[in-house]
Amino acid sequence: MSDNRPRFGPPHRPPPFLERGTYIQRRVMDAARLLPLLGVFLLALPLLWPAGTEAAPATSRTLTYIFGVWTVLIVAAAFLAYRLGRGEGARGRDAADG
Repeated sequence: MSDNRPRFGPPHRPPPFLERGTYIQRRVMDAARLLPLLGVFLLALPLLWPAGTEAAPATSRTLTYIFGVWTVLIVAAAFLAYRLGRGEGARGRDAADG
């Protein structure tokens, strides 16, 4: 009766092993899913800036911010698409080799 398992609760299972490539691929997919939410937040942020006061930023500065965020989102989406496409190709090559 010298069992080291706890008496209550589920039995202890080791965490599942994920290959490094699969793990990175899943994190890139998670980032791709969160990118639109980040974009909505960053593009809606100027709505919280004060308007009609002397402390309000100039319209040109606001437009520069919006187009800057837009550009960063495009570059981030292109990078994530490249990473996702590269991972798909690597998986296809592995399946063909195996």
